[in-house]
Order: sequence, then structure tokens, then C-alpha cells
Amino acid sequence: MKILKKITAAALCLFIGITAVSADMIPFDAMPAWSEEQIVINTDDEIILSSADVAGMTMAQLDIKAGSMLLMDADTGKVMYEQNAHEQRSPASITKIMTMLLVMEEIERGSISLQDKVTASPHACSMGGSQIWLGPNEVMTVDELLRAVAIGSANDASVALAEFISGSEEVFADRMNRRSAELGMTKTVFKNASGLDEDGHVSTAFDIAIMSRELLKHELASKYSAIWMDSLRGGKTALVNTNKVA
Repeated sequence: MKILKKITAAALCLFIGITAVSADMIPFDAMPAWSEEQIVINTDDEIILSSADVAGMTMAQLDIKAGSMLLMDADTGKVMYEQNAHEQRSPASITKIMTMLLVMEEIERGSISLQDKVTASPHACSMGGSQIWLGPNEVMTVDELLRAVAIGSANDASVALAEFISGSEEVFADRMNRRSAELGMTKTVFKNASGLDEDGHVSTAFDIAIMSRELLKHELASKYSAIWMDSLRGGKTALVNTNKVA
């Protein structure tokens, strides 16, 4: 797998509704062989720019349809480009970056394993939106639920994992906020594990870049996020990554 490095390893956070792209999570096997000094920006159309291009450009010149934006080098934390990067907005499903981060940290601590079985609660099954249609008391492994989150942005799988780790989504959200504070995400407040709209559930492009950079430290997270197509339930439930550059 060819992964773009250096500047292209940056976490690119575009607030439109809100989307985030991190080049370290993107497989490029089936795509043109861009150089290591090129950046892929995923908006309505793919835009390929060199680092030199970006350095002196304004938001208008880039023509990115985003109210808030930040480009951060994932290795150094250096901010390469920003616009309204500290403006609070609803993070939507980018919330799941923190959910995945906490799960990855639990796995690396040995507190849970990919083979652990998780029983879906009625609350997890009631999420709606992007989902894998978990049924009450349905059992899936941590591995299966993580794939559902990373590939399909499944709200029900996110909440099932949150409850498995913390007992309830509310307690898990408290933990998300504690971890955010530890990382220096000063303008982020999480109210749930999925990113479904809720009053006071906010973040910024800058804070999202911080947690994206932290998640990239976990190779397993990059592995899951690089999957384009997969399935669950013996092939009955398809998982398709909707990221245009995945």
C-alpha cells in the first residue's frame, strides 16, 4: 500500500456539514502515483495540489467550499493552512474519531480484544442514521463493530462499543471529554459517541486535527480506515467506504 507521507500525512479538516480527511488513512494502490509533496483535497471534486501551491494560496484561490478548515502535519503538528480553525461547529460523524481512539487505547492496554463479543442494547439499536441495523441483544465482535464504524460510520456500532467500554453512552461521553481535555482540545464538547446532532455537541477544525493526529498513532485504526469494501453477517450486510479518495 502506498501512503503519502510528510505534508500529505496531515490531517485535513473541512467543515462543510463537516468532513475530515487524513492521508495516512487513505490507500492509494489503485490511484495515480502522486509524489510525496502532493496533497489530495476531497471536496465535491478531487483537487491535487503541491505543498508549494498551498503555501501562498488564499481560501478563495483554493476554491474549497468550507466554512472552517485546517491542514496540519500529522508528524510534527505544524499548521500548514487554516481558515476559521477555532470556530465551533457540529462535528457530526467526525465524532467517531474520538470513539475509535478510545477503543484503540483500550485494545492496546489489553483491557479488551478484537475477539471480545459485544451484545447490542436497545439504546444502541435505536440510533438511526448511518447504521448496520443492529438488533436488540445481537452479538458482534469488537472487530466487526470497529469495521462498521471505520468503513460505514455506523451510529449503532459506535454506541454499542461505547456501552461495552463504559457501561453507558453517557459515561463514555464523559470519558471522551476527559480525553479531549488531555489532548488540549479546548473548544470541544462531546455529548454522544456517534455524532448525531445534539445541543452543545461541538468541535473545531483545530481540535479535530489534534484528535486525528492522535488516532494516526494507532496502526490498527489506519488499517480499518483504509478498507474500501467489506461485509458483516456472512456477507449479508455490505460495508462501503464513501470517502471518494479511499
